[in-house]
Amino acid sequence: MLLDETGEVVAWSPGASRLLGYSAAEAEGRSAEILLAAGESEAVRRFVLGAEAGAMTAVLRGKDGQSVTVELVATPSYERSARSASGHRLLVLTPLMDTRRELLEWSFDQFPFIAGITDLDLRYIRLNKEAGKAFQATEADLVGRTTAENVGGPEGDRIQQAMRLARDTGESASLDIYVKLPNEQLGYAWQGHFVPLKDARGRVRGMYAVGLDAGVQHLARERLALLNQASTTVGSTLDVARTAQELAEVLVPGIADFVTVDLLESVLTDEEPEFLPVEPGFPPPSREVTMRRMAQHSVWEGAPEAVLNPGDVDVYPSDGPHVRVLVTGESYMVPPGSDASSMDWVNFSERRMASTRAFGLHSAMIVPLRARGTLLGLAVFIRHQKPEDFDSDDLLLAEEITTRAAVSLDNALRFTRQRATALALQHSLLPQRLPEQTAVEAAGRYLPADTKAGVGGDWYDLIPLSGARVALVVGDVVGHGLRASATMGRLRTAVRTLSDIEMPPDELLAQLDVIVGRPIAGEPPAEGEPEADTGASCLYAVYDPVSRRCTLARAGHPPPLLAYPDGRVESVEVPVGPPLGLGGFPFESVEVELPEDSLLVLYTDGLIRTRDGDLDERREMLRRSLIDAPGSLEGACDAVLRTMLPDRAEDDIALLLARTRSLDCDQVATWELPMDPEAVAEARDLTTRQLSDWGLEEATFTTELIVSELVTNAIRYASGPIGLRLILQDTLICEVADSSDTYPHLRQARIYDEGGRGLMLVAQLSERWGTRPTSSGKIIWADQSLPPRVGRSAA
Repeated sequence: MLLDETGEVVAWSPGASRLLGYSAAEAEGRSAEILLAAGESEAVRRFVLGAEAGAMTAVLRGKDGQSVTVELVATPSYERSARSASGHRLLVLTPLMDTRRELLEWSFDQFPFIAGITDLDLRYIRLNKEAGKAFQATEADLVGRTTAENVGGPEGDRIQQAMRLARDTGESASLDIYVKLPNEQLGYAWQGHFVPLKDARGRVRGMYAVGLDAGVQHLARERLALLNQASTTVGSTLDVARTAQELAEVLVPGIADFVTVDLLESVLTDEEPEFLPVEPGFPPPSREVTMRRMAQHSVWEGAPEAVLNPGDVDVYPSDGPHVRVLVTGESYMVPPGSDASSMDWVNFSERRMASTRAFGLHSAMIVPLRARGTLLGLAVFIRHQKPEDFDSDDLLLAEEITTRAAVSLDNALRFTRQRATALALQHSLLPQRLPEQTAVEAAGRYLPADTKAGVGGDWYDLIPLSGARVALVVGDVVGHGLRASATMGRLRTAVRTLSDIEMPPDELLAQLDVIVGRPIAGEPPAEGEPEADTGASCLYAVYDPVSRRCTLARAGHPPPLLAYPDGRVESVEVPVGPPLGLGGFPFESVEVELPEDSLLVLYTDGLIRTRDGDLDERREMLRRSLIDAPGSLEGACDAVLRTMLPDRAEDDIALLLARTRSLDCDQVATWELPMDPEAVAEARDLTTRQLSDWGLEEATFTTELIVSELVTNAIRYASGPIGLRLILQDTLICEVADSSDTYPHLRQARIYDEGGRGLMLVAQLSERWGTRPTSSGKIIWADQSLPPRVGRSAA
C-alpha cells in the first residue's frame, strides 16, 4: 500500500485486497490505523503512521475480523501528490505464518473422505468436516466416542475390532465396510483404513482412521459377481422351464424384487418365428401376441404380486410396451420418477393395475430374450422393495444377463424339439397297442433313458401268427439317439417280415444277424459313422396255445423269466447266441411247455443293469417283484418298473409280459387222412360234422370248399399222410399238413389250364391264407371270419 505523510492510504494493490479483504475503494482515503489489530503495541502504530523507513512485524486485522501476522517493510517514495509536497511511503506487507502447519490443518480438514484421529482408547480426538457431513453431526458430537458408538450395529463392532488389532500389532489394517449412515436410505460401501500413529521411538500413540467411498467399486463388483453367477447357474439343464426359473432366481434380489420370464407360444409349439429383425425403413408389425408364463420369482415367498402362474397363457395388446419390445427388439424402461401405476406397461390389464397399487410397484424394465436372430420372449423386471428406480446401468446389466440366458433357453428349446421328434419317431416305431389275439394276454412298456440323447433302440412287439400262435419279441440296439431308433425300426420291420413267412426263431435271428451286419444297400455311410448298423440283441419266442409249447432263441439278450401259476418264478434256460451283427455264428432254439396262465417276462438289460448294482442282485429283485406283482398285467408292468427303477432309468427299457392261454380240446379237431382221392369226400364229411357240433352251420359251405381244395392240392402234389386240423377261436382256421417241402404259389390260371384255380378259390373265400414249414414238411392254412354271434365264447 502507498501511504502519505499522515498515514492515509493513497494506493491499494490487488495483493493487499487478497490478504486483508478490503477493496481499493474501501481502503484508499482512510487511515492505515484501521488495519491494526486491537491491542497492537504503540511502537507498531507509530511505525505504520510515521515517516521513517525500516521493517517490523505486526498483527493486522482483515475485513472479516481475522488477525493476520505480517512483516511490514517501509520504503520512501519520491512521488509527490497534489495535496502534499512531502514524499509518500511504500508499505509492503508479507504474511508471516507456519505454512507447513497450516497446510497440514487444511489437508486434514478438507480431505474429501471421512478421516479421524483417536487416542489409545480408540476414542476420537479429531474428525474432519467430511465425517460431520456423513454422520450429520458436529465434530463436538463425535469427539470422545468410539467408532462402534458412532456407527453402531455389527459393522461398528467389526470396525472397532479391526482398529484394536491395528493398535495392538502396530500394523495398518484395511476393511471393507457396508454401513447405513444417517444421511443414507440404504447401506453404502466403504473401505476403512486404520493406521497406527507412532512417535519417534516407534510407540503407538493413537490411530488414524480413514473411510474411503467405495460405492462405485462395490457396485461394479456386485454386478460382476451377479454376471458370473448367472453364467454358471442359468442353463444347468436342458429343460426349458427349469432354465427360465434359474434366470428368474438369479436376478432376484440382485437386480429386481420380482422377475417374470414369458416365452412366445409360437416358440413353444415349434411354429415359424413370429418376430424377425425389423429392416430399416419398414414399420414393424403390430398385433396381439400370446405368451406363456414360464417362470417367476419374488423376494416375497409365493410371489403374491404375480397376476399369472407358471404355465398360464396371456394375450398382450398390440399397442402395449410388451409387443413394442418384441417387434423392435429394443428394451423398455419405465422412466425414473414416473407414476408406475399410470404407465402403459400395466394399464392394459385391471389385474396388473391392482397389483401395482397393492404392492407399490414403482419401477419396471422389459427386456427381450433374443438368441441366434430369433426373439423367444420377454423378461420383466420390477421393483417394489428397493426404493431407487431402475437406471441405465441396471438396464445394461439386465440385457447382458438375459442375452446370455437366451442362448441357454434356445438350447433347451432346441433339445426339447429334438427329443420330442426322437420320441415321436421311437413311439411311432413301437406298437401303439398290442394286437388282439387269443394265444396270450399281453402288456408292454417302453421307457426312454433320462439322458441327453433321450431315446434309444429298445423295442418290443407281439405278432399274431397262423394256427392261433403268437410271436413275442424284445430287442435292444446299442447306443442312443435317432440312429439307434432308425436301426430299431429296420429290425422291427425285418422281424415282422420274417415272421410272416413263418421262419423258426433260430433261423429268424440268423437272418437278422445278416441285416445288422451289412450296410443299407446303395446308401453310403455318413462321415464318422460305421458302414453297418450298430450291434443289437434280440429275444424271439413263438407260443402255440394248442400244444402250449413255446420255442425261444436269443442273440446276446438276457433270458426271459417264467412265473408259474403256483407262484414260482424261474429263468428260462435259452441257449446263448452272439449279439446281432457279428456274423458267422449259429443260433440255437429251445422248446418248453408252458402251463396255462403262466407269465412269460421278456425285457431288455436296461431293467436289470445299473452303473453300480450287482447283476445277480438285480435279477433277484426282478424275480421278487414278479412274485408280488398284482394280477392285472398293466398293474404288474407298473409295479415292476416302480420296484426296479425308483428314481430314473439309466438306459432304455422295454418290458413285455405275456400270460399264456390254451385252447380247449373241444376247440381243436384233428384227423389224419390217407393219400387217396376219396379222402377228399371224407374230409368234407368230417368238417361238416365238426362245424355242426360248434354251431357253425352257416360256415359249412365255405369251409367245405376250402378244405376240399387244400386236401385235393396235398393229394395231388405231396406225399405221405395228410393231416387235417380245424381250430375255433376268434376265427375258424383250416390247416392241411403234408410231408412235402414244396410250397404252392398263387397264380392266374389261363382258360384251358386244368390247375391253378384251387388256391385262387381259397384266397377268395378266406380272410388270409399261407404256408409254414414243419419238421416233417409243411402246413397250408386258411383263416375265415366267423358270424358276429359266434366266437370262442360261444364255442
